Amino acid sequence: MRGNEANRVISVSQGGLYHCRGGRGDPVYYTEDSSDVTVQETSSKPRATLTAHSSVIPAGGSVTLSCSVEGSAGWKFDWFRRDSVSSKAQLMRGNEANRVISVSQGGLYHCRGGRGDPVYYTEDSSDVTVTETHKPKAKLRADNTAVPVGGSVTLTCSVNPSSSSGWKYYWYRDEKSSEALTTQDAVFHSNGQISVSQEGLYRCRGGRGNPVYYTEDSQEVQINTTVTVSGADSSSSPVWLMVGLVCGVSLIIILLLLLYLCRQSKYSCFTRWIQSESHRPGSSTNHGVNQDETHEYNSLHPVRKHHKPEESAVYSEVKMGAAGTVTTVSFTVCT
Repeated sequence: MRGNEANRVISVSQGGLYHCRGGRGDPVYYTEDSSDVTVQETSSKPRATLTAHSSVIPAGGSVTLSCSVEGSAGWKFDWFRRDSVSSKAQLMRGNEANRVISVSQGGLYHCRGGRGDPVYYTEDSSDVTVTETHKPKAKLRADNTAVPVGGSVTLTCSVNPSSSSGWKYYWYRDEKSSEALTTQDAVFHSNGQISVSQEGLYRCRGGRGNPVYYTEDSQEVQINTTVTVSGADSSSSPVWLMVGLVCGVSLIIILLLLLYLCRQSKYSCFTRWIQSESHRPGSSTNHGVNQDETHEYNSLHPVRKHHKPEESAVYSEVKMGAAGTVTTVSFTVCT
């Protein structure tokens, strides 16, 4: 088991036949072997006992687990966790001198004790089921969602309930990013606040404990950068606005005038009413009347322009009364 040991006392944790011998000098002079000593183990290994301060983890909190071996001391402890009865247990911590730990994740836990060299292990403790309530969700606030030119905005992350403490905060930019921001990406203030000057989609979460227990991610906040107009340009904006307005109104008036002239050139109608009084009987002859009538009709001939062959005259309501009556002529000229 061991050779050339200066210590004449050892501890053993396994059953069997043991003997020893002494030796000294160079070359070594050995004594005769001692008589055998039988060491027996009890019929069963001691069993570790695991107890939980609470079987339910409060939101964002933790519970305390204690492992012990009754009737003896000098033990160190191994801690195991698994997600379900059917899954394989994973070693969380090994060779822990402290018999008490805190956990913040739900699952099935057990422990065992060990001591000696080689290590003698107890039987595993029974499983203790620890459940957790819904994870708390981090909350993200921004003092402004638009970054001023050359400036920054402040983001604040918090975890409810506000009574819980001990959180550290992790910051992320862009939806698919899984790497937390560093001091190269933002200015970190007191715990829970950072200043950023880059646009993007930001979110945060809290974490505490060992292993780290994380909250759910906060809602996302979109931060945008802004571009300001210089003072000279901004002061001239009303002038350009008025110039644009006047030009627009003028253009509309010109278009309406052109449309009116175009319609007038395509079609124009006017109506004349001519009233004439023929000579009284006896003072004029039929020839005079005919002259009057001829004169009146001649005045009705439209003036035709050679470049508009489509012009036409339409005569209507030509009423010829007896001598001494009023003759009314209505005509329309269309172009």
